[in-house]
Parts: sequence; C-alpha cells; structure tokens
Amino acid sequence: MFDPVGCLAEFSPEPFLEIAARLSGKKQTSKSGSRAYWHLLNLMETSGYKTIESLELKAVDSATIYDDVAPALFELKAMGIKRFIVSSLSETAVTRFLARCAPVGFDGIWNRDNAGGIKALPLARALQGASLRPNRTMFLTDTAEGLKVAESVGVNAVLMMNDPDESRRLATRNPAGGIVSLHELADFIRIVRAERGARQA
Repeated sequence: MFDPVGCLAEFSPEPFLEIAARLSGKKQTSKSGSRAYWHLLNLMETSGYKTIESLELKAVDSATIYDDVAPALFELKAMGIKRFIVSSLSETAVTRFLARCAPVGFDGIWNRDNAGGIKALPLARALQGASLRPNRTMFLTDTAEGLKVAESVGVNAVLMMNDPDESRRLATRNPAGGIVSLHELADFIRIVRAERGARQA
C-alpha cells in the first residue's frame, strides 16, 4: 500500500504548510513535504478540511514523481502483488496525481472521500474492501506518523528512507523493514516470501 506523499513523489512542504496555517492561524516551517503533510492531517482531525482542495491540487501539481515508480509498480504487478493507493488527500487530488504517475494501474484506490476520513481510515477501508490480512500487508511510509498509522491497523510498516538522518531516527521505531528506492521493494518482498517459505518447510 502506498501513500503518494513521500513514497511515490517528493512533495514540496509549502502548499501543506499554507493549508495548515489557514486552519490553525499559525505559521510553521518544515523542509519535508511528508512531515508538513502529516502535521496538516493532525490539524485536520480537529479543524475539518472542507476548503483545502485547491491547495492540495497545487501540492500535487508541484510534486516530483520518483523515476523508479513506474518500473517498480509494474514489477510488483508481474509478481502478482496487489497494489493499493491509500491517502488522506481528496479524491480529486489523488486522481490528478495518478494521471501524472504514468499508466500504472492499482488494485484499489482509497482517499479521504471514499474512506470517510483521514490517517488510518483509508488504510483500514482498503484492508476491509479487499479482504486483506493485515499481517500479510505492507504499508510504505517515510514518517513517524505513518508508522503509527500502520501500527494502529496492524499492517507491516516498511520505511521509505528518503532522508538518511530521519531514517536512522525512525529505524528505532522498529518498522518491518526499510528501502532506499522503490527498485528495492520487489527484492524485499522476495526475501520475505523466502523466509516465510523456509519457516513453513
């Protein structure tokens, strides 16, 4: 399962910080688009989020999609791995992002509109909608908040290690594993499958 922010693309923090400032009346700073996004989600839980879609679209339009997204997702598809988008962005923002993300189909797309909320809700609805077992599901994330959400629904959090210093800090939270590039994800899954097969033998 993938959240576009930080896992499929590098998002600028400014649009998320602008939305957060409108909701809270306070200016914040961050160099990380992912941390700004999760800060915004925390605010949205208490302040609502009916008027932010135009700024989300600005964030999507300025995002730089990682070069390894399409090849990695196609390889996972060839391996028979189900791939889902789970995001707290609006349906409109996710649709616009996916239109930019090359012709990569997903097995399901959950956002705050069709999931009925943010943070853990899109992930929980994806699990329920596809009848997935949490302990056999991976959620790719690059923030402490993402790790918490994964833990709250019982899925395996795989750390997307975009920033070396932040990754070292987050590794102390015991994610199920970590990758530096999406190119590594298929091999990571092969290792997990081999270890599971060896335990069952």
